[in-house]
Amino acid sequence: MAKQNVAEQFVDLLVRAGVQRLYGVVGDSLNPVVDAIRRTPEIDWIQVRHEETAAFAAGAEAQITGKLAACAGSCGPGNLHLINGLYDAHRSMAPVLALASHIPSGEIGLGYFQETHPDQLFRECSHYSELISNPKQMPRLLQTAIQHAIGRSGVSVVSLPGDIAAQQAPEKTVESALVTSRPSVRPGDGEIDKLVRMIDEADRVTLFCGSGTAGAHREVMEFAERVKSPVGHALRGKEWIQYDNPFDVGMSGLLGYGAAYEATHECDLLILLGTDFPYNAFLPDDVKIAQIDIRPENLGRRSKLDLAVWGDVRETLRCLNSRVRIKNDRRFLDKMLKKHADALEGVIKAYTRKVDKHVPIHPEYVASVLDELADEDAIFTVDTGMCNVWAARYISPNGRRRIIGSFSHGSMANALPQAIGAQFTDRGRQVVSMSGDGGFTMLMGDFLTLVQYDLPVKVVLFNNSSLGMVDLEMLVAGLPSYGTHNENPDFAAIARASGAYGIRVEKPRQLAHALKEAFKHKGPALVDVVTDPNALSIPPKISAEMVTGFALSASKMVLDGGVGRMVQMARSNLRNVPRP
Repeated sequence: MAKQNVAEQFVDLLVRAGVQRLYGVVGDSLNPVVDAIRRTPEIDWIQVRHEETAAFAAGAEAQITGKLAACAGSCGPGNLHLINGLYDAHRSMAPVLALASHIPSGEIGLGYFQETHPDQLFRECSHYSELISNPKQMPRLLQTAIQHAIGRSGVSVVSLPGDIAAQQAPEKTVESALVTSRPSVRPGDGEIDKLVRMIDEADRVTLFCGSGTAGAHREVMEFAERVKSPVGHALRGKEWIQYDNPFDVGMSGLLGYGAAYEATHECDLLILLGTDFPYNAFLPDDVKIAQIDIRPENLGRRSKLDLAVWGDVRETLRCLNSRVRIKNDRRFLDKMLKKHADALEGVIKAYTRKVDKHVPIHPEYVASVLDELADEDAIFTVDTGMCNVWAARYISPNGRRRIIGSFSHGSMANALPQAIGAQFTDRGRQVVSMSGDGGFTMLMGDFLTLVQYDLPVKVVLFNNSSLGMVDLEMLVAGLPSYGTHNENPDFAAIARASGAYGIRVEKPRQLAHALKEAFKHKGPALVDVVTDPNALSIPPKISAEMVTGFALSASKMVLDGGVGRMVQMARSNLRNVPRP
């Protein structure tokens, strides 16, 4: 049997780790690896137009599948372009392996053409970043990188000079066992005992849930029933915990709605479940707090804890559900459910007032219609900015839908690239990119990737010709809007010229038909919806003191604009509250 070169050995190990595709842009230092992929039927090279897209796509694939995904960039400027998408994947805890190919090994450190030091550059956005400087390091270094990415749920970066990739490997790939999944981890008995005592002694318990509750919906609901607890969530916890939830009191944070804020402040024990919620101004400082998280570094870094519990949320709750005393007093829960329903009833009026006749179209209306027409197992990728608002308030989770965005890193231009990665995981599943015109145009070149691979992604473009969230930030800070206007083309015409389906919507009565036609189209489609740039102007009655620094009361009033089907769920839950 012919000996392998290092590139072939590298690709073989990726295949054994379950990687099915490598996203990237070809280049001379990458050529040996790309050629090895060409000759390996178990893995595909996915050619994108920008390496940032490659990293975002790999991150989205990893979040959808829970498995290792991979991306690559050629030496110098090529792999530098990966960094923003890798930051997002790392902060989203997505297992991603990035190949940063490098200049010729004999030239490193001599100021060679395109020289950078990727093994150093990517250290802040990875768990592991190392340089292969000798063929003998393969495959152990790559195996170590893979296990860091999977075991610690984040990014690993391998820097590989092109000349070393082309060299003969000392031996064929060693058939060493690879870690390809993470274990479930329960806390020690001592921590469980302490937490049980805290819960039994508390009269009013509130749960606040993040993405760490993925896979734990049943356990959270059982626990909330036992202790009669309201259940709030952060944005990244929405898709995992809001559906089929009779204890739901909404979301806290800058985009918050409902009674989540009140529930977290009026309890006497707040339990944080799998959340690294960054806005500590929205967390109480005068109630007892316990936090449960699989990542010990998250414990206590947002708020002062009375108890830190290191463990998987599902396994921890399974321990608690068999031990905590059942509480029978529903008064606190029912009070929060009523506050939540009242809060949603108050904002629903702003949404229903002639919104289906308003021109330019209200973006809330677009999101609401999209929520109604999209498939029950659709994947939504959401641009940072105002699209985050619409997804938070209108996209209804049901346990089958997925909602992915740059929720921790907060990058623009994430939705289209993430839709590419999501769609490659299943061409038959509906993928909808909720894109803002600012984010879409930043990486618009990769709309051509949809066309090239005939990926049936549906881009719903919220086109208000502005950077809407930045507009809002300026207004909140008392500054005039400046530098936020976009002079946009007819994006639907661009889509058609690219070989995709494109339709432009300027009136509300056209919207439902346009979305239905786009969804029926077998290939990529873009719906360019002209929306109202003033949809979230600050009401004049808000005082300067209220809006300074995105104060809680201001942010709630500014962003109030309807909550879609959530109000129906709140009304349904309220029916279970006993009447006096």
